[in-house]
Amino acid sequence: MAREKNGGLNVFEKYLTVWVLLCIVIGIIFGKVIPGVAKYLDGLAIYIGEAPVVSIPIAVCLFFMMYPIMVKIDFGEVLKAGKSIKPIGLTLFANWAIKPFTMYAISIFFLGFLFKNFIGSEAMDLVKLPPGADWAVGTIHGAGAVVLDSGLKMLQIPLWRSFLAGNILLGIAPCTAMVLVWGFLAKGNAGHTLVMVAINSLTMLLLYGPLGGFLLGVGRLPVPWQALLLSISIYVALPLVVHIKGA
Repeated sequence: MAREKNGGLNVFEKYLTVWVLLCIVIGIIFGKVIPGVAKYLDGLAIYIGEAPVVSIPIAVCLFFMMYPIMVKIDFGEVLKAGKSIKPIGLTLFANWAIKPFTMYAISIFFLGFLFKNFIGSEAMDLVKLPPGADWAVGTIHGAGAVVLDSGLKMLQIPLWRSFLAGNILLGIAPCTAMVLVWGFLAKGNAGHTLVMVAINSLTMLLLYGPLGGFLLGVGRLPVPWQALLLSISIYVALPLVVHIKGA
């Protein structure tokens, strides 16, 4: 979408927060009024075993969100950006030494204390077992127990802990898609942005597991390695590969 002639943000960019909020509201309404649509879209996924690991609708949307930005990247600038150690070092430090632990502290405060009774201290949630896991029914794994639900093995855990696990895992993983989008909207250096995204994606392969195990607790909610690798391949690598081949 073209910028305004005066060089400022266009209407879409200026009110991006409003569009995001509207999408959230519409999604909640759809889930309440026509839950069948939400279940259908949720079922459109790439499975490993019986576990859905990558949502196809989300993958398609992210591809079309990231690809136009990838096309604008000058790979000559990428090589120059890779030689600038300070911004890359600062990004790595903030993403891996600060952000995961602040996310954990914030999540514990709100979910484990402030909103725990509102969520329901006795409320339970059923989550799918990690890809490849075949735990026996009745066994305890961290804060959860394996149960049968509609013939499928599920891990039953306190609902607030399910929210906590989601926040922690989200806090550990850098948001590569939005980094590219916000870098473009801020008229930042596309080369620096791509280098940082690439380095953080590679770093995630090394640090995501150890940090996840440390913050969630050994054995409490295992990190799904297959899902992580597949997600990175589809959400980050695929748009870049398509751009390189089309260049």
